[in-house]
Amino acid sequence: MVSHNPGINFDEKLINNVNLNLTAIKKRASEYATRRTVKKEHQVAWLLRAITCIDLTTLSGDDTESNVQKLCYKASNPIRADLLKELGFQPKELTCGAVCVYPSRVSDAFGALSSFKMNEKIPVAAVATGFPSGQYHLETRLREIKLTVADGASEIDIVINRTAALQGNWKLLYDELKQMKEACGNAHMKSILAVGELGTLENVYKASMVAMMAGTDFIKTSTGKEGVNATLVNALVMIRALRDFYWITGYKVGFKPAGGIRTAKDACVWLTMMKEELDEEWTTNKLFRLGASALLGDIERQVYHYVTGRYAAAYELP
Repeated sequence: MVSHNPGINFDEKLINNVNLNLTAIKKRASEYATRRTVKKEHQVAWLLRAITCIDLTTLSGDDTESNVQKLCYKASNPIRADLLKELGFQPKELTCGAVCVYPSRVSDAFGALSSFKMNEKIPVAAVATGFPSGQYHLETRLREIKLTVADGASEIDIVINRTAALQGNWKLLYDELKQMKEACGNAHMKSILAVGELGTLENVYKASMVAMMAGTDFIKTSTGKEGVNATLVNALVMIRALRDFYWITGYKVGFKPAGGIRTAKDACVWLTMMKEELDEEWTTNKLFRLGASALLGDIERQVYHYVTGRYAAAYELP
């Protein structure tokens, strides 16, 4: 179970005089992007860990009850049973971290997981607060959170007010996020920063700190709808903010990259970054999630290759 971040009072000192060394950040990020990743059984172990951290996602305008049911079934059975058996797992022992849908599809997802007897193991996450733009009245955004929680969502991915961030109105952003956190009740709140729309890395750091001060349980890179989504450079700034917040307050906040993460190699790179920049605990689904829809297919393909010695044809994997 993900732990709640109680947050702290707004402290402007934590975001004043932020100085970032862009050259050093890019150099460090490039080391993760170009290094040789783990191989063979070690790679499979990392990939199975990555599966447990995936928020398996569908956020399409044509989502229906049937495709949400398929998503939930895949989250409950992410790898073919015969492949899992070869790796020493029992059916349904390995699952995705959560399923993520639009608010109107939450009841469908909760119902499907209940029918599979997986509703207590796999949480339902939902985007809210006028996703992806956030350009709605605050009252509307808060109401959407409450309705989504009432439908069965236990994790809420909210979008921050980018206008407040771009104008440097950090107290306004903090106050809005505090109200959103309260509206979430017992549900965990993930704050989507939309880093591709924040203008500068300094804003990325400040938005991360303000979200954590307000009590967010995860900071998330992007909606997946922006021109720039989860990049290692932006992520490194957010991760360093996570570390600073932990050192200052003692509270551990999670991290969720989303948008453009499609390959097994990508998953290994992200896990490596979390382990090296933070620690082992930040490579579990308590504190790390991967927002993705296509990633699981490539991971299953790599697992199939490890077990059988060949890559699967398209019809061999669901």
